[in-house]
Amino acid sequence: MPAITAIAILLIISGISNIISNVSVRENAKEIGLRGNLLIPIINPILPLTYTLVALIISVFIHEAGHGIVARVYGIKVESTGIAFVLIIPVGAFVNLDKDGLTKASLKEKCAVLTAGPLNNMIFAAASLVMLFVVLSTLTPIATPDIPKNGLEIISVTDGSLAEKIGLTQGSSILSIGQNEIRSQDDLLQTLRSSIGKQTSIVWQDAEGNKISETLSIPADTDPTKPILGVRTAMVSLDPKLALELYKKYFNFDINRLVPILPPPTLAEQFVPFSDYMAPKYESNIFGSSFPVIANTLFWLWFINFNLGIFNALPIAFLDGGQLYGSLIESRSKIDKNRLKNISSAVSTIMIIIVALAIFLPYLPF
Repeated sequence: MPAITAIAILLIISGISNIISNVSVRENAKEIGLRGNLLIPIINPILPLTYTLVALIISVFIHEAGHGIVARVYGIKVESTGIAFVLIIPVGAFVNLDKDGLTKASLKEKCAVLTAGPLNNMIFAAASLVMLFVVLSTLTPIATPDIPKNGLEIISVTDGSLAEKIGLTQGSSILSIGQNEIRSQDDLLQTLRSSIGKQTSIVWQDAEGNKISETLSIPADTDPTKPILGVRTAMVSLDPKLALELYKKYFNFDINRLVPILPPPTLAEQFVPFSDYMAPKYESNIFGSSFPVIANTLFWLWFINFNLGIFNALPIAFLDGGQLYGSLIESRSKIDKNRLKNISSAVSTIMIIIVALAIFLPYLPF
């Protein structure tokens, strides 16, 4: 548990440091919004529903199963088990242990029971990571015609968006809007904002290299602070071979990086070999056309299990880590119980403040 807690705290402190020192990190965090901090599909915009729903069900099951199985090993009664839902989404699980049995258990037994959940998640996360690397190792880029591309390439189109209505597709490149050439995301954003309430032309090149021109009409009541066209773009589309090599480097051991922080396929489509945008550019000699499904499943199993494990290891009163460290303080100290409770509460409060700071810091003025 202390090792998992150390990883969690180091990652939080590293995140705070990056937010303070890097403007782009702050802007990206604000763009995703506060919902990006919740490990709940539908609510969190970066979590794909199907993959994360499956991963979440598996993750909370093995977490709570760890507590329950180890408790039974030490003769601590398991009174009830279950999964907590918000609407139809599993957001947690529980194993109710006999409180008297847990209180009477030795420190070693109590620590084993409390550690079992986060440790299960970390082991499962590591196994998923290894299997993901195996899948990536079977990929080879598919040879495609070398079509020169200009403008700003589209890596995804939002369903029901203005872009979809005029026929823009993934892999196309926006060349111009009206009289303005589009060479960057800033060009696109400024041109769209200046065209609100107007009718203008838009020219793009599709994935086959054909130029297409359509009329773009942006309603006058469009909110300029929200996505107008409904596309995600990239100035540079990586060569598939280079993208695969760069992504596999995230798995290399680095003493300055305790864990591989892999870019999610929903946030970095042009860099992740198994994203919806990049997957058609590869083939697998073992897993065939099903490799994107396997790779995405393994990625989100890694992501959910890892985050669930480190979160529950934090020294916060109602989490596994908080309960363990509270028991440890109580067993190793001769201070009266009221002072012990105050010490545990203080540690828990400080940790909550640090977590809150990491969440809300991007929105504070610098």
